[in-house]
Amino acid sequence: MSYQVCIDIGGTFTDCLVVAPDGEVRIFKSPTTPGEFENGFVNVLHVAAEGYGLESAAFVAQIDQIVHGSTVATNALVERKVARTGVILNEGHKDILTLREGPRKGAFEWKIDYPEPYIPASLTETVRGRIDARGHEHVALDEAQVREAVQKLIDRGVEAIAVGLLWSVVNPAHELRVAEIIREMQPGLAVSLSHKTNPLPREYKRIIATAIDASISPVISSYISKLVTKLEEGNFVGELLLANCVGGMMPTETMIEQPIYSVMSGPTLAPMAALALTDEKDVIVGDMGGTTFDVSALRDHKLIITPDSMIHDDALGIPKVDVRSVGAGGGSIAHVDVGGMLQVGPHSAGARPGPACFDLGGDKPTVTDANLLLGLIDPDYFLGGAFPLRCDLAEQAVKPLADELGVSVEKAAYAIYTTANHNMVGAIEDITIREGLNPRDSYFVAGGGGTALHIAEMADVMGLSNYMIPRFMAGLSAFGGLISDLRNDFSGALHTDARRFRLDEVNTLIDELRKEAKAFLEAARVPEDKHTFELSFQGRYEYQSWEIEVPFTLENGKLSETDIEDLAARFHAMHERIYSIRNEDDTVEFTRWNVRAIGKRDTIDTWRAGKVAAQDGAPVPKAHRPVWIQEGVDGGFRDLPVYELNDLGSGAEVSGPSVVEAETYTAIFRPGHDFKVDDLGNLLVTIQRS
Repeated sequence: MSYQVCIDIGGTFTDCLVVAPDGEVRIFKSPTTPGEFENGFVNVLHVAAEGYGLESAAFVAQIDQIVHGSTVATNALVERKVARTGVILNEGHKDILTLREGPRKGAFEWKIDYPEPYIPASLTETVRGRIDARGHEHVALDEAQVREAVQKLIDRGVEAIAVGLLWSVVNPAHELRVAEIIREMQPGLAVSLSHKTNPLPREYKRIIATAIDASISPVISSYISKLVTKLEEGNFVGELLLANCVGGMMPTETMIEQPIYSVMSGPTLAPMAALALTDEKDVIVGDMGGTTFDVSALRDHKLIITPDSMIHDDALGIPKVDVRSVGAGGGSIAHVDVGGMLQVGPHSAGARPGPACFDLGGDKPTVTDANLLLGLIDPDYFLGGAFPLRCDLAEQAVKPLADELGVSVEKAAYAIYTTANHNMVGAIEDITIREGLNPRDSYFVAGGGGTALHIAEMADVMGLSNYMIPRFMAGLSAFGGLISDLRNDFSGALHTDARRFRLDEVNTLIDELRKEAKAFLEAARVPEDKHTFELSFQGRYEYQSWEIEVPFTLENGKLSETDIEDLAARFHAMHERIYSIRNEDDTVEFTRWNVRAIGKRDTIDTWRAGKVAAQDGAPVPKAHRPVWIQEGVDGGFRDLPVYELNDLGSGAEVSGPSVVEAETYTAIFRPGHDFKVDDLGNLLVTIQRS
C-alpha cells in the first residue's frame, strides 16, 4: 500500500490532500505555523495519520510521494524578509534596477511615487569589462576591480550576490569568471548569474530576476533543508517534489538551484486542478484562503502564462502562470476609513492571532467573524467540529464597527461580507474583462476553504450561468499539485528574423536546450517513455517594443527552410488573437527560444477511481438553520435546509436556497442556484434567473 500526498501551506491553514491506494481523496487541515512552516507541514501529516487511524510514523512510511506548494518565498518577498543581497553590474550601468523599463500597463499612472530599487545603490557595485551584442569581448574584465567590488559587498554583510553583465546571454565568460572570484573569496556565499537565471536579452528583467533569485536563495535552501530533515526524522523514505510557478513540480535539488521558480508557486496549482476537473473552454478559478483571494483563468482550456508578474514595484522577470491576488481572505480585517467608508483588507489576522472567533487572541472584525454572525458557518462544525468557533467573540469584534457605521451587528456583518465579495469580483474582472475574456461566458471553479460561502452572491453580481464546487475544494491547490507533471523551462537568446533566418544556429540552440531539458528529466528519475517537450519562441514585429510567446512543433526534430514561413504564420495568428490585428507585410523577429521539459507522473489519474455511490432516493437534509439571505435592499435570516456532503450521492439534485456542509468547507446556495452531484462528488451549479 502507498499513499500520494500534496501539502499546500496557506496563510491561515496548511492543507494536506491524500489519495489512498483505492483512489479515495481526503483533505486534512492544520493551522499554519508562520516562521516555522516545516512544523506546520509535519503537523498536518500527523492529522492525516489520525484520520486513517494510523501511527504517524507508520502512515508516513507508506507515503510514496509528497508534492508541496508553499508561500515561503512569496511571503519573504512581500514582507522583505530576504537575504541581504549585493549586485555586480557593468561599469556605467549602475542604475538598471533603479530606472527599470517602461511598463506595458499603467504607463500613465503619474501619481505613483517613484519606487526604491530592489537592491539599493549602497549594495550595487560596477566593474570594468564589456561583451558586445555579438558575443565578442570589447573590453577585458578587470579582475582586480572585481575583487575590490566583491570585498566591498562582503564587508557590508551581504549573504548573496547577483551578477548581471551586459550580453551575458550571448557570451557568459565574464559572468562565469566573476562567479569564480566570488567563490574563491567567500566560499558558501549564494551567487546567482543572470545568463542562467533568466537568459533574456532585456537587461532589467534579466537582472531583476537574478537579484530576486539571489535574495531568496538562502531562505529557500534553509527551508528545504529543515523540511527534509523533519521528514527523515518522521520516517519518510519517498520522493519530495516542490511546486514551481510554471504549473508543475521540481525535485528539491533543482529548486535549490533555481529558487526564483518557487515565487508564487502555490497559487499556480489551482488552475492546474481546473484543467483536470472540467473540459470547459474558458474557465475562471477563484481560490479564497485565510489571507488572500487568488484568481486565475484558462483560455481555450490552456494556462495563461504572463511575463509581467510584479512583486511590489518590481517585475518578477520570469514568465509564470498568471495569478492575481487581492486581500480578501477569511482573515481579512474590516475597518472604516477616514472618509467613513467600509474597507475590507488588505491587512489580515492570518493564522496568529487569527479571526476573533478563533479564540486565539484576535480582536479585529474579519470576514470569518462576519460569516459566522450571518449563520453562514456552523460554529460547532468548523473543520468538521475539530475547531469550534465562538460567536460571542465575533460579535464583540464586529460591534464597535457596527456602532461606527450606525447599523446593527448583523447589517455590519453583511456589509463586511458583501464588500469582500466586491473586492473579489474586482480581481476577477482584472484577469478577465481587461484581458479580453467575458466572465459571463466563462465557467467558474471554486477553490479554497472560503469561496463556497461567497461564490453565490459573486455569481449573481457577475451574471454567471454556472459554476463548480469541487468535492475537495478546500484543498484545490493541493489537488492541483497532486495531479501536476514535473515541469521546467530551458531558454536561450538568439535574435534573428524571418528574412535573414539563422537556421543552423537556431537548430543548434534548440538541440542544446533539448539536451538540458532531457538531463533535467533524467535527474528527476522520470522514465524516458514519460518525457514530453514543448517548444516556443518569443517574437515581435520589427520595431515593436514587446514580444509575445508562440508555441510551435518540430516534425523531424529540426527546423527546415520550409518551417520559417510556418513560424511567421504562427506569430501572425497569435498576435491577432491577443491584439486583434495582424500585419503579414511586416517582418517577424525572433528573440528567444524555449524548451519546456514535462515529465508525466503515474499518479495523475489515480484520484478518478474514487467515485461516490449513486444517490438512493431524494436527498434529505440533516438539519435546518437560520442563514442571512440578501435580496435587493432587503435582507434577513431564512431557515434553510442543511445537507451533509458525505450523504449526497452521484446524481443527487438540490435546489437553492440551501446549505451543504463538509468537513473542510461550507457552501451557501442562493435562490435559483440549483446543483447536481457528479460521480466524483463535485457540485455542479446551474443558476435559474427570472
